Amino acid sequence: MEIELLPPSAAADLSLIDRIAALVNQVYAESEKGLWRGSTDRTSAGEVAGFVRAGEIAVARVDGDLAGSVRVRRLDEATGEFGMLAADPARRGTGIGRDLVRFAERASRDAGCRRMQLELLVPREWTHPSKQFLAEWYDRLGYRVTHRADLAQDYPHLAPSLATPCDFLVYHKELS
Repeated sequence: MEIELLPPSAAADLSLIDRIAALVNQVYAESEKGLWRGSTDRTSAGEVAGFVRAGEIAVARVDGDLAGSVRVRRLDEATGEFGMLAADPARRGTGIGRDLVRFAERASRDAGCRRMQLELLVPREWTHPSKQFLAEWYDRLGYRVTHRADLAQDYPHLAPSLATPCDFLVYHKELS
C-alpha cells in the first residue's frame, strides 16, 4: 500500500476527485445510517477538489487502485486534524484506516503540531454500531474525548438535516 498527500494539481483529475467523493459518501452512508434525513452525502466532488487544491487530501492506493482517503489540515499552531477518513469497505480489516491515521499524525507532527484532533458524530439517544466501533477504535489508537457538544449548537446549518438528536465528540491525541 502507498499513501501520498495529493498535490494541488491533482484537483484537475476529475476522475480521481469523483472516485474520492464517491468513496467518502459510500463509507459515510453506512457509518451514519439513521442519523440524517434522507440520503445526505458527506461531501461533493467540488468540495473534495477544493481540499485537494488546499493540499489537504491524502490517498491510499493498493496496486494503483484507490483504497482510502483522509483529509489532513492544520487547525492552529499546535493542532492538526484529520477527518473524512474513508477506507474501501471491500478492503476492511487490512489496516488502511490505521495507516491513513498514522500518515495524518506523522504529517501533522512533521509540520510542528503537538496534538491531533478528530470529530465524531454520535446519536444522543441510542447507540449506533458503527459509531461505537469507531469510538473504541480511536480509543485504542490513543485518542481521548476532550469535548462533547450538541451538533445543532455548533453546526446549526446541519441541524435541519438530522433524523435524530446528535452530539459531536472532539478527540485529541498528543503527538510525541
